[in-house]
Amino acid sequence: MRIQILASPLTMSLLVGTASWTDPTLIACGRFYPPGVHTPEARLRHYAAQFPMVEVDSSYYALPSVRNARLWAERTPPGFVFDLKAFRLFTGHGALPAALPADLRAALSDPAAPLGYRALPGEVRDELWHRFRQALLPLHAAGKLGAVLFQFPPWVQAGRRSEALVEDRIDRMAAAPVAVEFRHRSWFEDGQRARTLALLRALGAAHVVVDSPPDFANAVPAVWEATRTDLALVRLHGRNAATWNRPAHRASSGRFQYAYSEAELAALLPQLRRLEDSVAQVHVVFNTNHEDQGQNNARRLLGLL
Repeated sequence: MRIQILASPLTMSLLVGTASWTDPTLIACGRFYPPGVHTPEARLRHYAAQFPMVEVDSSYYALPSVRNARLWAERTPPGFVFDLKAFRLFTGHGALPAALPADLRAALSDPAAPLGYRALPGEVRDELWHRFRQALLPLHAAGKLGAVLFQFPPWVQAGRRSEALVEDRIDRMAAAPVAVEFRHRSWFEDGQRARTLALLRALGAAHVVVDSPPDFANAVPAVWEATRTDLALVRLHGRNAATWNRPAHRASSGRFQYAYSEAELAALLPQLRRLEDSVAQVHVVFNTNHEDQGQNNARRLLGLL
């Protein structure tokens, strides 16, 4: 499967959206979805009438399905774009067996033990990748596949072993458009920045510009550079230092509670415009997905743009 982003008259050069349209706190707050909009189809149609792109976060927790991807494509207008987060085991996060399809769970020696990528049987790993790639095909066929986001955890730190891991994961995607977000400062400090950007360029991966609280080892600085000519991602996590490393007891969105001020959003505009001038398309994703904060932040940025 070889996939590339295709230019289209419907394609805008700067797309703004949010991480998820189904976060439990968004639905529960009752402010974004009007009365009567309570089915998966109605929610996605309502969201897509207001924003040109969205990031699928559910694909991090469980494999996406071909059926769901086909429905997403059918329920959104021409030109709408989906970015998908890579399945958590692919990026070095752990998972419980319930995250796997039932038939693959049956292949495990201990179906109750927590999972790690390297401990999986090789045939299970290969099948997970195959099913993930297959789930992208309906979106690609509809011209609605943006990028697959690999968000590596803080324990994946800069070094040759980690570089080999990143290369392996991108190779597994068989030339689908990939974006990489790191979560440890070592990738961009002490002279490592140029090496990291060169690695992503060599692998054909889009660098993800990150806005997050400063002064944490697991928060990278905002590096406003592109590593592909067709695509760049900007992910805005908010600047709430008090919740950045707080354990997520229910919804993970509780860690990203933040309402950007008009001044903070306006300060981003020159960098966004410069990035827009250097690539064919920029995706700006608000990960401030507690209740309707992401949608409100995205609307305000669109107003400024």
